[in-house]
Amino acid sequence: MTVRSNGMAESQTNLAWDVLIDPTQWPGALHERLTRALRAAIRTGRLPTGSALPPSRMLADRLRVSRSTVTRAYGQLTAEGYLEARAGSGTRVRWTPDPATHRPTRAVRATGSAARLDMTPGRPDLQGFPVTRWVEAIRRAAATTPHSELGYPEPAGALRLRETLADYLNRVRGTAATPDTVTICLRAADAMVRACRAMLADGITHLAVEDPGWPQLREAAAFTGMVLVPLPVDRDGMQVEQLSAHPEVGAACVGATHQFPTGTVLAPGRRAVLLEWAKRRSGLIVEDDYDAEFWYDRPAVSALQGMAPQRVLLLGSVSKTLAPTVGVGWLVSPPRLVAAVRAASPFPLVPPTLNQLALAWFIESGSYDRYLNTARKRYQARRRVLLDALGRLPPTCRVEGAAAGLHLLLRLPPGSSASRIVTSAARRGLLMADLDRFRMRPDPAQPALVLGYGNLADSTAGEAVSALAEILAV
Repeated sequence: MTVRSNGMAESQTNLAWDVLIDPTQWPGALHERLTRALRAAIRTGRLPTGSALPPSRMLADRLRVSRSTVTRAYGQLTAEGYLEARAGSGTRVRWTPDPATHRPTRAVRATGSAARLDMTPGRPDLQGFPVTRWVEAIRRAAATTPHSELGYPEPAGALRLRETLADYLNRVRGTAATPDTVTICLRAADAMVRACRAMLADGITHLAVEDPGWPQLREAAAFTGMVLVPLPVDRDGMQVEQLSAHPEVGAACVGATHQFPTGTVLAPGRRAVLLEWAKRRSGLIVEDDYDAEFWYDRPAVSALQGMAPQRVLLLGSVSKTLAPTVGVGWLVSPPRLVAAVRAASPFPLVPPTLNQLALAWFIESGSYDRYLNTARKRYQARRRVLLDALGRLPPTCRVEGAAAGLHLLLRLPPGSSASRIVTSAARRGLLMADLDRFRMRPDPAQPALVLGYGNLADSTAGEAVSALAEILAV
């Protein structure tokens, strides 16, 4: 059913016929009680702007009142500007709350997605999601998938997507992947769980992790029972030289191309040391290929997996390139670990087959490359605007990180309280992150903020930094 109403999308019916209306709680004549009950439902948001009220006869029958009682209430609220009656569209709510005084009755989600200035790190441009092309990809997948493939997904993932991803990763990331070594997962955290369970089955119990690093990967590893050994990160990436001091460690998880949250790149010398350690120790490397698609001043360095496919497990997903809601990730494993990776759970969670095949078509058709090229230019420009604005902060504030990805690191003056700044900023509708959030142990002596620009509107970078400058000055 398609209904046009008050500029609302045609595909929305916005019916509010089942909303609870109880006139008995109000004083006065019956039509006055109904008027007050409807007015309260509108003002509290239970009847939102654009929603269609029941026809007067239907509401009268439901409330067991005369139709004239309902039409009088509708007429009064129409005169007051709460309702609007249009031929062919029924009676609809037209009242819009004053944002200066209205307080929503629904709780704001903890993700902070309702914030006006969103500098949450690791979040892509959600408004830039290629809706039209993705809908086309879903449509093509649904139209061309044989009925035999509409059952439960294959535990390893759809063969077509594994073939497509192997070709794509080999072309773009310099990997040595094959469809047999690619396993489709639910995002990178799921890939991490599978990788750790496979390594535990292989006798590896201790995993070196970056500190600071992405908490979800650490939590996924700890969930499996893996013992975590933190190694510090400096401007050259993870200090892999310290692996020699930890003979118990059999694997290391590293963001070699663009480390989160520091934005560093694993230096060539350290890449060589890490690969040599894995070979000598018969160890494994879990490579988090975070943000590898977004480099602005030079091409991204190739993945470690292509240099040592027998020693590296490569994690990836489209959560940062398209959107987390797509829910597709992958794990490229050494051949000897593929069976263990795919048997890591008795009930493997795999993205829906249609999503997998849609992503395969999206890549094969060139839509993914075109989208990434457009997004890369948008993020590069957004980063430049943000850097220009940050340049007006005191010189004691220092920006770090490669010209890549969706975030940067802002070192604060000694003695600053990053947690206080984050809290004060949130009160102003500005979201950002304290670097301590990503450390295994807080380090107040080195305060820093992690600023994302992926989901920050182009026109608000200056406003966001101005608010940050005011907070810093307090």
